[in-house]
Amino acid sequence: MKEMEGLGLGERDIFIDKASGKDFERPQYNALKQCLRKGDLLYVKSIDRLGRNSKDIKKEWEEITQEIKADIKVIDMPLLDTTQHKDTLGTFVGDLVLQVLSFMAEQERENIRQRQREGIEIAKAKGKHLGRPKLSLQTLSKKQKEILETNYPKWKEKKITGVQFMKELGLKKNSFYKIIKEHEKDF
Repeated sequence: MKEMEGLGLGERDIFIDKASGKDFERPQYNALKQCLRKGDLLYVKSIDRLGRNSKDIKKEWEEITQEIKADIKVIDMPLLDTTQHKDTLGTFVGDLVLQVLSFMAEQERENIRQRQREGIEIAKAKGKHLGRPKLSLQTLSKKQKEILETNYPKWKEKKITGVQFMKELGLKKNSFYKIIKEHEKDF
């Protein structure tokens, strides 16, 4: 963001996605594309911030530069600047660099996935639980158990609503009903 502000861009002209760059179905990216017009200049910090799939990066690049007719400048790669060298050699060099960098971005995505798979396998081999923590009567805090004991009869007698009871326990609907089912088995 600092790089963008350093270029004199206002906050309303900066689009930041929190979603992964694995594809182009990102809210801020889609908003950006809707705003782009002929003659605009799109700054991208690095090519892997644009995307992680080489074919998709090339497709989006061509759509922005050829269909929308906007220019793109990749800040950390000066060779990827469509405002410069608009001759045949400049276009060739830009396309070549784009191909290499988008391939590297895709490879990095594959490396991330491989490291993730390896980490999961190691964790499973060590017997570690993956995913959401298991919820049961035993995993409730002492305070939650007290709230359950106090409010269960009130709830059954319709003196409080299920929503109030859930809020008191700090549980979502599915978790609440799972705990209630367990609690009723103990009766």
